[in-house]
Amino acid sequence: MPATFSIAHVTPYPWEADNEVNAHVRFVARALSQRGHRVLVLAPSRSQERVRDARRALRASRGDQDALLQGSDRGEPRVIAVGEVLDVASGARRRPAALPIDVARTVEEVLGTVALDFVHVHEPFAPSTSNAALRHSRALNVGSFHSSSERLLSTLLARRFVESFFGRLDARTASLPATAELMARAFPASYELVRDEDGAAERFEEIYRGLAARRHAGGDPELSRALSERPLIDVDLHMHTDHSYDCATPVEVLLATAREQGFGAIAVTDHNEISGALEAAAQAEQAGVKVIVAEEVKTAGQGEVIGLFIKEKIPRGLTLRETVAEIRRQGGLVYVPHPFDRMHSVPDYEHLLTIIDEVDAIEVFNPRVAIGAFNEEAGRFAAKYRIPAGAGSDSHVPQGLGSVRIRMRDFDGPQEFMQSLREAEILTRPSSLLYVQALKFLQTRATPRSARQASKARRLRRVRRASGSGGRR
Repeated sequence: MPATFSIAHVTPYPWEADNEVNAHVRFVARALSQRGHRVLVLAPSRSQERVRDARRALRASRGDQDALLQGSDRGEPRVIAVGEVLDVASGARRRPAALPIDVARTVEEVLGTVALDFVHVHEPFAPSTSNAALRHSRALNVGSFHSSSERLLSTLLARRFVESFFGRLDARTASLPATAELMARAFPASYELVRDEDGAAERFEEIYRGLAARRHAGGDPELSRALSERPLIDVDLHMHTDHSYDCATPVEVLLATAREQGFGAIAVTDHNEISGALEAAAQAEQAGVKVIVAEEVKTAGQGEVIGLFIKEKIPRGLTLRETVAEIRRQGGLVYVPHPFDRMHSVPDYEHLLTIIDEVDAIEVFNPRVAIGAFNEEAGRFAAKYRIPAGAGSDSHVPQGLGSVRIRMRDFDGPQEFMQSLREAEILTRPSSLLYVQALKFLQTRATPRSARQASKARRLRRVRRASGSGGRR
């Protein structure tokens, strides 16, 4: 039996408006419902009664992810009026200056309440209901564009803002060749032609299935049962030693701090270098902390990627795909750090999609990310592709350890690690980014080489005295 999905179609126009976009949404949503999919339509409305009914249904559904979807797979989708708006002349294709706050909040609540496979947005320009849905979606996203008029693009108030949210689209379609040409020129990407006619629902169904096939499979239940007998340990998957060009933390100091912080395992992920991780692994048993040998590799203009459980140094400057292949050749795991932090070297959305089948885990929390929305975006991406979520302090100074930890079952090797990570809990602790960044600057760029060497010697003496005197705390 073909797979069926839970889908929300979102239109920017009041549901009562008679225009080609709403007509298309009605036709496609009904056809998908007739084919056994559970379908919601999210739309603004000019009817107070319809909005009140929708809000009553939403309140009644809280705590039940399937309540709003029930019965929507029997030939008629369920329409949710997400808020009252003034009508807009469909021919003008203009948008209001701002989306009413109640509309945006209702969209956020619906998408946070209902378990969806897909959010399918139509004309998702900002500000609009469709753009709000794209902003809050944790599902796979499809964007459909219908207008072939330059006037539509000329009304945009914040082109860069719109473009950043278009990056969340996992597939884009256009209803006319002229529309595809216009959109590709204004917002470069691949736009698949799906005409507003009979057969559109079937074509969208094919697109949905193709995207769904890219979601990662679940774990191994038998291995999960075996690991359930193991003790819980705390793990940090991202940190640096003085083998990184921008860090002054000696390996022994890092290990001693990790032990003091109560970590059972850490991944040492120096920039474009593996020697620090190998040194840490050699001291791991004595230090009482398990060490995953890893490297944070800078690719050729496509961001950074971490190889976990590797054995040899991977050179910087390879393409993203070549770097991933080298991690795989060594039997390692592909871990993507701070994937959407525009202030780091990151693979953009399109590059990440090209290797999505090879990604084992994604860092969804990094305390050194200055803007929390970037971590949230990573969390959404991991959730919709069902990729295990990881986290790490990205510590360049010992004081950064402990700001985040993954609580997971103890593991031995990559396979057990991955199964344990799938069922792990990420715990965060408030920390000062300014403080740790200032310490990093003071310990590296602000300190001459001779002073850094003297400081390293003092820190090592302190660690060795503590260790030699039974100083495990």
